[in-house]
Parts: sequence; C-alpha cells; structure tokens
Amino acid sequence: MTTPPAAPQQLFINGAYTDGTGSATVDVLSPATGEHVGTIPAPTPDDLDTAVRAAHEAQRAWAGVNVWERAAACHRIADEIDARRDELARLQTLEQGKPLTESVADVTEAALLFRLHAEDAVRLNGETLLSRDNGKRMFTFHRPVGTWGIITPWNFPLLMFAEFAAPGLATGNALIVKPPAHTPFTVLKAMDAVVAAGLPAGLVSILPGDGPFGDALVRHPGIHAIGFIGSSATGAKITAAAGLKRSLMECSGNGPVVVLADADIEAAARAAVDGAYPCAGQVCCATERVVVHTDVHDAFVEAVLRESERVVLGDPLDATTLLGPLNNEGVAEKMDRHMADARARGARILTGGKRRAGMPTDLYYEFTVVDGVPEDSLLSREESFGPVVPIITGRDEDDLLRIANADALGLQGAVFTRSMTSAFRFIEEMEVGQVIVNDSNNWWDINMPFGGAGARGTGWGRIGGKWTLMDMTDTRTGVISL
Repeated sequence: MTTPPAAPQQLFINGAYTDGTGSATVDVLSPATGEHVGTIPAPTPDDLDTAVRAAHEAQRAWAGVNVWERAAACHRIADEIDARRDELARLQTLEQGKPLTESVADVTEAALLFRLHAEDAVRLNGETLLSRDNGKRMFTFHRPVGTWGIITPWNFPLLMFAEFAAPGLATGNALIVKPPAHTPFTVLKAMDAVVAAGLPAGLVSILPGDGPFGDALVRHPGIHAIGFIGSSATGAKITAAAGLKRSLMECSGNGPVVVLADADIEAAARAAVDGAYPCAGQVCCATERVVVHTDVHDAFVEAVLRESERVVLGDPLDATTLLGPLNNEGVAEKMDRHMADARARGARILTGGKRRAGMPTDLYYEFTVVDGVPEDSLLSREESFGPVVPIITGRDEDDLLRIANADALGLQGAVFTRSMTSAFRFIEEMEVGQVIVNDSNNWWDINMPFGGAGARGTGWGRIGGKWTLMDMTDTRTGVISL
C-alpha cells in the first residue's frame, strides 16, 4: 500500500484540531498492511468538558438559525465531502481495511445523507390538531433536543458519522462524537469539510476514545441525548448508564435470509454471497444465517459454492478485490471460535473457514460457506460479523419461520419466494425491523427507516429518512386560547 493520505493526528474540539489536555496516546495500525497509520491523543474528562461547553454555546445559536439556512449548510458539507472523496476513501481503507471501491461508495453516500436530510429538515412539518374545546387551537412543531453524544462503530467510520450528523445538524442540534480510537482518522479528516462549509465552531467535536471514555460521555450531565450504532452488548451498557436521556440505539443483527421452496435459487444464492462479503461481513445486516427449505437445499448449496468463487480475497486497494481483511483481532478470534464450534457440532465447512496464511496481516479471513449448521450453534445464535454463509435447513414454511424467529436479535431479514402470499406472511410475521423480498439481506436505502423490531435486542429508533429527524427532535405542542 502506498503512503497513506495525511490525517489530522489530533482531537477536534470547538472548531479546531488540538492535542487535548492529556499525555496518553493510541497508535493506529492498518488491518490491511500492519503499518503504522498514525497516533491519536486519548481524550480526557477536561477535553470532554471543553467540548460540552462549546457545544452548548454553539447549539443555542444554531437552533435559532432559519431551517433553510441550516439546510444550505448541510448541502455545503456534502459538496466539501465530495471534493475530498478520493482522499477520504483511501484513508478509510487504510485504517478500516475494506476494499477501496466500498470506501468510495461510503464517502459518496455520506455526502448524499447530508443532502437528503437537508431536504428532510425543510419539510419536517407539524400538524394542526382538532380540540374538543372550541375556544382552543392546538398545533405541533419540532425543536432540537440539544447536545447529542454520538458513539459510532469502526465498520463504517464516515458513513455512520453522517447518519447522525446530517439529521442532527439539519434540525439544530450539536454533536460530540466518539469514534473508536483505532479508526479515528477518516472522521477527523472530514472535519475539514465541516470547517470549509462554514459551520459555527463547537457544533461538532470529535473525541476518539475507548470504552471508559464512552461511558463518561454517556453519563456527562451536559449531554442531553445519546446516539449509538454498535453491538447489543455495548448498547445495553450505554442504556444502563444513560438513564432517562433520549437515545437512538441501532444494535446487532443476525439475519436471517429465508429461502422458500419456490425461490429463484440462483438469485437467492447470489444475494446470500453478496450479503456476506462486503466489509468482510462486518455489517449489522449481513447474511449471517440462511434458512433453506429442504427441497431446494442441495441446489442452493451448489449455487452458493459457484457464487463464492468470484469473491477475491486480497489487497483492498486492488480493484479486483471484493473481500478485504477483518478490522481487528477480536472479530477474527470470534470467527475462529465460531468455526471451531461448528466443526465440533458436526457442521460441514465447504469452503474457507480459516485465516489465509502469507498475507500482510493475520486478519485476512477466507470467504466461508458452512452447511448443516445446528440451530443451537454459535454460528446460528450469535452475530459472527465475518465473511460467512451459514446454511440451516427447515422442513416447511412454518418451520422456516420458526427458525428465522428463534433468535434474540431482530434487525433485518430477507425472504426469497415467488409467492406474494408467502412474501407478505414473512413481512408481517418475521420479527425484524425490515424484510427484504428477493434481494440481499444487506440491501438498504438511506431514505428508509432502518432499525430493530420491538422486544428484541436490537435497540430502538430509526436511522434513515425523515424518521431520524423525528427521533433527534422533540415534538412540541402549542395550545392557543381564542
């Protein structure tokens, strides 16, 4: 990999890059090459206090800015991100590990989010309500919550920052963002776009930190609301610490992809593979589990193995690479553990199932297909977060639905069928937030409400479209006496 793009190796507080007040630092290594990307200061409680004070001052003024002006500022941020697309994409690939083509798509979509939510904000209308009292007139409108503490994951560093920042800024909020300490640089570099767009200092601060710093952010009395994307285990800790603060939580997913007896088998196999390799499978709506009708099992397995041959594992800067390295050793160890458990329980690893030797780092995991996965195995019960297609067999439609719902998580699912009756049944009865019919479980659109089903361990609120703006604002009611 060539020399990495220059990245700010500082925190970003109150409109400027700064070394902060502490002495501790974190070295960032590339999962793709093992090389040293940079060193970032570890933020301190004093740094957090400074960011909160600046956010409060900036947010009070920003809330009073006309929504059309806030929307125009978001459009300018989008333009500035687009202008830096190649630099941001290369930097993200270096620190995160995903193929460059995916990073380019992430940066492009981040800019689109600022444009989308700029337009959403100017159409976030209230209502006139009918009162039982003829002497009263009631109406609703939306107001920003205040200062949000945002905790983002390492799999989509820039895109998931934009998923909160675009609707949050468009609706008049301020944000203090904690990306992971080992993938901080893309978001920090994106602050050049925020500054160039002319946003007031203090509206956005970036404090890459570890778990204890995230806990301090959540508990800080000056943080009014919490936005989080990440694992369900971490989400549970955050909600316990946040108390009654407003929160928007998008947590783990575990599929499933259901293939009925009447499915287009080639399309289902292609979609299962397409949902398993992007970002090395480190996606909350990745394939994870495939539940296949026994009548089409053999044909489906053969088709998946054919499709898997096109998944090239290699250098993420190579245009022919579809599958890059895993991001960190913790995810790789989880894949190792899931593969060992699958073998012990009698599942058949048809291809892959191990790290590839001779690569620049030990994080390159081969694309994996596992058949005969037991329902009680780790591959079935836990989110693997790796490039794997685990295949489970069901007897009939009722059995397939039972297996699909036999999981503690419920983020997004997919079903393949030619029957509209079956499609609607799974849309209504699969316990997930979104059901994709006849396409990859990894499919999504920035204008749809994305989030988990109730009574599941996937959080609450919605990422995407007008729904995020509604989650990041208060609905106020005015009552006028005539």
